[in-house]
Amino acid sequence: MDARRTVVLVAYDGFQLLDLAGPSDVLATATTLLGGHDGYRLVVATPGGATVASTSGVRTAADVALADAPAGPVHTALVVGGAGSRPAAADPALLAQVRALSAAAERTASVCTGALVLAAAGLLDGYRATTHWAWCDHLARTPGVDVEPDRIHVHDRDRWTSAGVTAGIDLALALVEADHGPDLAHEVARWLVVFARRPGGQAQFSAQLRGQDAHDPRLRDLLRWLPDHLDGDLAVARLAARAGMSPRTFARAFRAQVGTTPAAHVEALRVEAARRLLETTDLTVAAVARAVGLGRPETLHRAFSRRVGTTPDRYRQHHAHPTTTGATP
Repeated sequence: MDARRTVVLVAYDGFQLLDLAGPSDVLATATTLLGGHDGYRLVVATPGGATVASTSGVRTAADVALADAPAGPVHTALVVGGAGSRPAAADPALLAQVRALSAAAERTASVCTGALVLAAAGLLDGYRATTHWAWCDHLARTPGVDVEPDRIHVHDRDRWTSAGVTAGIDLALALVEADHGPDLAHEVARWLVVFARRPGGQAQFSAQLRGQDAHDPRLRDLLRWLPDHLDGDLAVARLAARAGMSPRTFARAFRAQVGTTPAAHVEALRVEAARRLLETTDLTVAAVARAVGLGRPETLHRAFSRRVGTTPDRYRQHHAHPTTTGATP
């Protein structure tokens, strides 16, 4: 008996190729690992059933016209993103067909700016959602959509949305985990040589990258200095003194230019450093906590839970380099 779940992937002219290929390969790999009788049946639907061109020029043939997709139960409707999402979001016929598909599906998802199409179709009204960082402000202008701009992917009831391009792989892995459990999702990630399976709550930018846009040279110098001194005293007063500012002026300028508080930025840097140590060394969790300036394993556990969505031990179990030996707390 074929127990595969039907996933309809909606594409259109100007779609981002990796938005389609990434989730498709995740779901197809899951199906292979399940022996082919379970997993997913992938159906590409396009307007009118036409072959569509991606932004890279690669053309993709349709399995079915979007208006006809497909007879029988649909488990997941997934709309991909790309430069063509804005014309798609302004096409009344396409939006009506996406609404009909969503109504027939158990869950509705999007990759990148596919969220703009869902929003234009009214399918994100009253939902939390995200999209590519460059389009979050645009999405936020849609009434009724609660945009979470600094997320890899967002799951709210039967709606799943993701950030840009490679985040579609993270979204698809999360869908596999929801359907089949974490073990299969981790196995798929290993087969696809995914460097790290990012949880939905992870920021779209690394903490170091986030600080590179600061326009005050005093802050830029401090932000470059921080990653090499995480084991020191990084209290706000000390950071302000190093930057040559009063604590009040420093805190205000930091939030305005970096987009977060100094304490939150330091914690993010420390968690990123801890992740690297857990992936590449056999240091104990306690030693990692000390090395990155968090002091105690309990403090590292709390910070890791907030920012990575798992524990340091579980993270190491799934992401440590093969030469890293098992370490204990």
